[in-house]
Amino acid sequence: MNVLLAGLATLSGLRDRQTMDFTLVKLMLSTELWQFSSVKLLRAVGPLNDQHWLTLAQSTCSQAEPTHDQVWPDISTLPSLGDFPKREAAIVTESVQRTLTAPFVTVFPINTQASVCSVLEVLSEQALGADLLPHIDSVLRLYENLQSLLDYGEKDSLTELLNRKTFDTAFWRAAQAQEAVKPVPETERRHPSQEVNYFLAVIDIDHFKHVNDNFGHLIGDEVLLLLARQMRASFRFHDQLYRFGGEEFVVLMRCSSHADAQAALERFRTHIAEHDFPQVNHITISIGFTPLNLNDTPSGAFDRADKAVYYAKEHGRNQVCSYTELVASGALQAPADDTEEVDFF
Repeated sequence: MNVLLAGLATLSGLRDRQTMDFTLVKLMLSTELWQFSSVKLLRAVGPLNDQHWLTLAQSTCSQAEPTHDQVWPDISTLPSLGDFPKREAAIVTESVQRTLTAPFVTVFPINTQASVCSVLEVLSEQALGADLLPHIDSVLRLYENLQSLLDYGEKDSLTELLNRKTFDTAFWRAAQAQEAVKPVPETERRHPSQEVNYFLAVIDIDHFKHVNDNFGHLIGDEVLLLLARQMRASFRFHDQLYRFGGEEFVVLMRCSSHADAQAALERFRTHIAEHDFPQVNHITISIGFTPLNLNDTPSGAFDRADKAVYYAKEHGRNQVCSYTELVASGALQAPADDTEEVDFF
């Protein structure tokens, strides 16, 4: 019990999600109340008709530290939801699922993000006694509550997108992931997916002041909320979506190429232009984007994307502008110390 209490005290003091996930898994393996041979913390990700299992943290008794899936995975490489019926049943029924033969697998549903989308899967040589289930449930409820507190501090209150203060951490993780991948020589590339590129896009609603002036701030807030919902529906589960304030939004995304990033942003721009917003009818957006460079900084990347979106708004609005292309064409002048590779594609 002492190990459990000490672990819960440590867990309650954490503010980083990945560290919290790792600590939960280590706690479940170390407590003396039960003996698990392995523990996995997983989340169902992707569109509802094609969900997959993302491993947030996993470990065994013989491992020194937990491991997890990469931060920006290709969803098609992850196990399908239906390949693990017990996990799927735990989410659908919101109840604990168990196998009846050794080694015993027990799956606990975890209520995060206002819905059951995560599970804790434990493996044991002995079946879990009914007296242990309330203890495990209490640990998971604490974990759920801590996740909710992080959501409260990290998300914009109106749109529920990530807020600006969480941006730097996500940016550095993307930058580290990019630097960790060795470049593949062009002559050896067999498929575009071998490229690993991260992009930052700034999205700005055109003439948003006119919306507030003509329809009122309540309708303006509704437009912001609906745009955020369209962002969540249009971009992939691992793309980081932010509201930076006012009518300005940011996307931190991974694509196989500059062309793919531009195509994804163009699809979103077109979708918004065609979408019917209540009372307002139609709005348009301007988008500027840039690839992340080696030794990049959050402020440097944002400044480049912001210059591109400013150019878009100054030259007709309702368009996607690439900082790389604007510099290459001479429309924008790159700073002398800019590491942007204009010969990008």
